[in-house]
Amino acid sequence: MLAVAVLAAGKGTRMRSDLPKVLQPIAGTTLVERVLRSCQTLAPNRQLLIIGHQAKRVQEALAHLPELEFVLQHPQQGTGHAVQQLLQPLEGFQGQLLVLNGDVPLLRPETLEQLVERHRQSKAAVTLLTARLSDPSGYGRVFAEDHGLVNSIIEHRDCTPEQQLNNLTNAGIYCFDWQSLEKILPNLRADNDQGELYLTDTVAMLHPAIHIEVANVDETNGINDRIQLAQCENVLQEQLRKYWMAKGVSFIDPTSCTLSEGTEFGTDVLVEPQCHFRGINQIAHGCRIGPGCLVENSSLGERVEVLYSVLRDAVVERDCVIGPFAQLRAKAHLQAECRIGNFVEVKNSKLDKGVKANHLSYLGDADIGSSVNIGAGTITANYDGIRKHRTIIGSNSKTGANSVLVAPIILGTGVTVAAGSTLTKNVPSGALALGRARQMVKENWNGPRPLNDQA
Repeated sequence: MLAVAVLAAGKGTRMRSDLPKVLQPIAGTTLVERVLRSCQTLAPNRQLLIIGHQAKRVQEALAHLPELEFVLQHPQQGTGHAVQQLLQPLEGFQGQLLVLNGDVPLLRPETLEQLVERHRQSKAAVTLLTARLSDPSGYGRVFAEDHGLVNSIIEHRDCTPEQQLNNLTNAGIYCFDWQSLEKILPNLRADNDQGELYLTDTVAMLHPAIHIEVANVDETNGINDRIQLAQCENVLQEQLRKYWMAKGVSFIDPTSCTLSEGTEFGTDVLVEPQCHFRGINQIAHGCRIGPGCLVENSSLGERVEVLYSVLRDAVVERDCVIGPFAQLRAKAHLQAECRIGNFVEVKNSKLDKGVKANHLSYLGDADIGSSVNIGAGTITANYDGIRKHRTIIGSNSKTGANSVLVAPIILGTGVTVAAGSTLTKNVPSGALALGRARQMVKENWNGPRPLNDQA
């Protein structure tokens, strides 16, 4: 059996943020969620998150993960003290305990699989992940034999000048035999400058202790400030872009674009410069995105084109053209071959096949039939100050420029709305609807007289 414990109780003072460090965003998710995701291929029997600083806020942010068990560490007295909090929830557990850090987001699932597999095969009491750093300053040094047996871990400040030449460092990722760890955890002592209980001290108490060296040291990068957060973001973005380019996606200017891990692309997708993807997205075969687009939690069908536009929580079916400067908001659903042009906003509306709204319109809380043409400046006035109401427009209808449809209102099929009309009543199919004041023309109009000419 396997239990995973993620250390997430720290304050993260150097982040200079009201947001807990483990909830800082990276590639469209949070640091801690990315850490949790990295171990999912291991299919752990238990997943425990050790929380402390702003514990309630962290717990609320992760409430959508029902399998996650929260363990409170209060006060926070070091990594060893954090793992001591597992003694009660893991009482009677038999198996391995994988300990991860909530601020180390670049670990690959393959690396964790190798760590756990090596631990199980060796029957070691503890197996730790190590990294060889070009500059190991500040890191604890691992002293091990050629076959991987660990002799000791010495913190940087306690190393002699000769020992500091060793660049094999402790990555802070461990796989323990829980029953062995459980016995010695109560014996930890805070005999150090920080007055804390260190998990590293358990390595000297457990035999045998072995290590596995990570191939790519970037995986072990921890985050303590916003500079390191940006560095990890850059590494992750580069990985994501290379992955999708290998799958058949073209980026004109890769470094100007950012992706979320929840974005999936089809083949032959073209991403122009300055495009950004957030949340969960499905971008189908043959789409062209950008330049200058934001796509968030949206689904795009095949051959959709989007230019200088924002799409959030929208569904766009095949062969639609969006933009420039359009906005699709929550619950916008465009069926095939729709055209949404410049300065058009769509919200909570369904547009059937072939709808065209090319200019300067707002379509909110509307159901629009197929092949409807929305004239420039058309507005569905959906809000009466208290409630939202729906507008229904039948297929093959068309609205003239500067039309206002005051909901709730139903227009039948084949309706024509004259330019400049404000409609407040339903219109039957095949009708012409006019709702504007009669034009008046006064000939030979000289305009108002200047004030100094008035008596």
